[in-house]
Amino acid sequence: MTTRRSLLLGAAGAVTVSGLAGAPDAAFAQGAVIDITRARTNPIPIAIPDFAGAGDGQRYGRDIARVVQDNLRNSGLFRPVARQAFIQTPEAAAQTPRFQDWRVIGAQALATGRADLQGGNLRVEFRLWDVLPENQLQGTAFTAPIGNWRRIAHLISDVIYERLLGEKGYFDTRVVYIAESGPRDRRLRRLAIMDQDGENNAFLTDGREAALTPRFHPAADRVAFMSYQNRQQPRVVLFDLNTRNQQVLGNFPGMTLSPRFSPDGRSVVLSATRGGDANIFVVDLASRRERQLTSGGGLDVSPCYSPDGTQIVFNSDRGGDQQLYVMDANGGGAKRISFGRGRYATPVWSPRGDLIAFTRFGGGGFAIGVMRPDGSGERILSEGWQMEAPTFAPNGRVLMFYRETRATDARGGGYSAKLVSIDIAGFNERPIPTPTDATDPTWSPLLS
Repeated sequence: MTTRRSLLLGAAGAVTVSGLAGAPDAAFAQGAVIDITRARTNPIPIAIPDFAGAGDGQRYGRDIARVVQDNLRNSGLFRPVARQAFIQTPEAAAQTPRFQDWRVIGAQALATGRADLQGGNLRVEFRLWDVLPENQLQGTAFTAPIGNWRRIAHLISDVIYERLLGEKGYFDTRVVYIAESGPRDRRLRRLAIMDQDGENNAFLTDGREAALTPRFHPAADRVAFMSYQNRQQPRVVLFDLNTRNQQVLGNFPGMTLSPRFSPDGRSVVLSATRGGDANIFVVDLASRRERQLTSGGGLDVSPCYSPDGTQIVFNSDRGGDQQLYVMDANGGGAKRISFGRGRYATPVWSPRGDLIAFTRFGGGGFAIGVMRPDGSGERILSEGWQMEAPTFAPNGRVLMFYRETRATDARGGGYSAKLVSIDIAGFNERPIPTPTDATDPTWSPLLS
């Protein structure tokens, strides 16, 4: 298997993956799965010693093990065992684990490995062990250009997550967001991209045109976002992550805003203003043909497809107040689904299809929540002074959004905006580091 190649999605060059001897069959791997609900209340104790290696390989082995440890800890579902407690050395464990040394310090799982340089490439052998029955759950080798060492760490994290929890991980992903700086009345808003853990940050635009609401293409090679300059009308723009080329999408007379790709990547659904109204349109990317889905008075904005492409959720004031509606993908059968206290905005469908995340505001505060696609089971995950723009990780288990807080730093104009992630059960809320203030995150699909 090779991963997608993209100059902006990581270092140039693919990651080659191959199996190692001793890996179990699928039936055995299923037997090692731990219920994810149980892991929320009782995180899995896992030992991750530095990966062995010679020369610079040892340094990369150490760094890879630390990234894997941070990824798993940050998920809230794993509890890495303190390194001070380790009895067996990393070199010895990479050859043959002495399981009693890991049982006695409380480890339930053990990840060992070795990193070696091969010319300009890095080869990393990784094994995952179930400590109590002394069985190997996984054995995999990764080979990639040295600059891709962090991607190898994220891939290993995804393997551990999937083997022990039975669901796909989300670590080998990137996040596009809006990097904000400067006073509030002269805010510089640049398109930026980073790894899901905040590393490898890069600015994609220079801020001469303000950027808002970026959205990933399903192939993770393009981004659609809103762009505007001074008094010009906002336009939806397509940004190629490999070439950095930009194209205005559509030929609308008014503003175009809140774009989102269809699940098959062949079209973009967006809102366009005409007069005092905003309606939802679909633009075919091949022909650039536009098709109007909603009509009538009011503001229909923030459309998002269901994962199967058969429905669209959006927010509208057509009933007199800003609420969420679901309609067929052809624009028919719109039905209101939100009935809580307050107004609703920025809906996004989970990749699993089971939930819709939203922003709710009213009564002097904001909240991020989820509900089922029929509007039932509404749950608020986090509340605060101002927060908005939820986006799902590709496995549907984690949300990211941005939270504003009042700040004393004059450079931020009296407030600060930061990215935050939270489990869909409403626990493990944690900040995501960015070099500037940050808003409007969008999570990529898995890159591998």
